[in-house]
Amino acid sequence: MRISPEERARVIAGEPPRMTPIGWTRLWLRVAAMVVVIILMVPFHYLFRLFRLPSPWPKWFLGCVAWIVGARIKRIGVPLKRDVFYIANHLSWIDILALGGTSGTAFVAKAEIQTSPLVGWLAGLNRTVYVKRENRLGVADQINQLRDALAENWAITVFPEGTTTDGQSLLPFKTPMLRVLEPPPPGVLVQPVLLDYGRVAEEIGWIGEESGVNNAKRMLSRRGAFRLRVTFLDPFHPRDFPGRKAIAAESRRRIEEALIKALGKPLRPFAHDVAPVAYAAPEVPTEAAVPIE
Repeated sequence: MRISPEERARVIAGEPPRMTPIGWTRLWLRVAAMVVVIILMVPFHYLFRLFRLPSPWPKWFLGCVAWIVGARIKRIGVPLKRDVFYIANHLSWIDILALGGTSGTAFVAKAEIQTSPLVGWLAGLNRTVYVKRENRLGVADQINQLRDALAENWAITVFPEGTTTDGQSLLPFKTPMLRVLEPPPPGVLVQPVLLDYGRVAEEIGWIGEESGVNNAKRMLSRRGAFRLRVTFLDPFHPRDFPGRKAIAAESRRRIEEALIKALGKPLRPFAHDVAPVAYAAPEVPTEAAVPIE
């Protein structure tokens, strides 16, 4: 189901979604399903950890939650299982469910998530590395956390756009978290990943002034399922593109090329200012300002 242009404009402006009784029912049924999955899977995860065994349960849990939310994921390409730094475009918190469920990767996330009562605990189960975007003096410590994570043979995902977009655009890639690849740890490869939500990308995209609570309500009350293609592009060795800026540029080039191919048309400028990543939307009106049909 696709929302109307008027409703999309309300969402972008930060107004709460209009919830119907059926929508509330969908939301609570999905929440109940997630609780059941937690009850069934989390004890097994801790049991594996108790015996110091690699736990597959976070990966299975994220995949199940993605399905409950409505994502019907098709994996394209082959994800590297270890010693890999995934670099992906970013549209929604559903990206984390999809990537974690298809590859078992850990993530780099905003530090605020760590203090969230439920989400922070679940993120911790999946070995999330937390960073503070505004803490410029702590970048070295954050880089060391990433190095430690890679040393344990994890797969780690970063979203270098620094924010979520609409699936029709690709912001400049920020490079601070790529300092871990200067120089690259032995044996670690970079694998770009494209997340493609197809025709519903602009509806799924978490953009504008929409709050996290409103976005969650809108996604969990949404009718029907949607397709999500997770394309693992060819990996490359970071030593072939020395420096984090070159690595970011090559990753963005490959993702942009794949996204243009998936859309069948050129990308468009992102139509919304994003203060935390110092992005200003073009002043001249563009196609990006037109709500979805």
